[in-house]
Amino acid sequence: MDWVLALKAVVMGIVEGLTEFLPISSTGHLIITGDILNFLAKEQRDVFEIFIQLGAIVAVCWEYRTRLIRVVSGLPGDAQARRFTVNLVIAFIPAAVAGLALSKTIKTYLFAPVPVATAFAVGGLVIIWAERRKHTVRVAEVDAMTWKDALKVGLAQCFALIPGTSRSGATIIGGLLFGLSRRTATEFSFFLAIPTLTAAAGYDLYKHRALLDSHMTGLLAIGCVTSFIAALLAVRGLLRYIAHHDFTIFAWYRIAFGAIVLATAYWGVVSWSQ
Repeated sequence: MDWVLALKAVVMGIVEGLTEFLPISSTGHLIITGDILNFLAKEQRDVFEIFIQLGAIVAVCWEYRTRLIRVVSGLPGDAQARRFTVNLVIAFIPAAVAGLALSKTIKTYLFAPVPVATAFAVGGLVIIWAERRKHTVRVAEVDAMTWKDALKVGLAQCFALIPGTSRSGATIIGGLLFGLSRRTATEFSFFLAIPTLTAAAGYDLYKHRALLDSHMTGLLAIGCVTSFIAALLAVRGLLRYIAHHDFTIFAWYRIAFGAIVLATAYWGVVSWSQ
């Protein structure tokens, strides 16, 4: 294996893991990082970026393994476990339907650094606006969510189809606007990532299975492992952070990051891909 390429896969995995569950867009960071590193041909890179999300998903499953095992084992007779599962299914459906309908168009026109940077900045402004609104908590924990709450979060997740918007950002901020507590919105976003990202990775991998060879498989394995480790650290860190802080710092980071990419593109400092 080309060790330079393997090192790039490590970097991409770390970027995915650190950004997947923060409201700063993992897809956007991967597109920009991959462009800077000149990592793989575009079609292969797209598959890599989506597939290594599985490493981050395994990290969430590991962090919440006790809860998930209890839900699965309780499905036959536990009403709370069934309601939790139904809520996840309801929240998953809107983005799944929209993704199937729009994924080709989105990948054709929006999977590039400049559109991503624009979404970064706009998303940052939305977070600042949301954090300055009065936040009235109506739902204090995930188990208290109704199917209507889940549907609203699922509809918010549709905005994350735009690369640079952030899936976690859309669901967490949407949850806050809909009356979920900060921890409830964050945890439900983690749980919703499991079916959403697993389905996206499986579907994309099936469509592009012809690209898989021993070389590509090795890079995917490296990306998944590093993504798992980085995501585990990010999930634990975010839960500690939100206990005492809001998401404004992430908003300013998004705006600054987006502004830098747009400025370098406008003045020709960096030749970003189109």
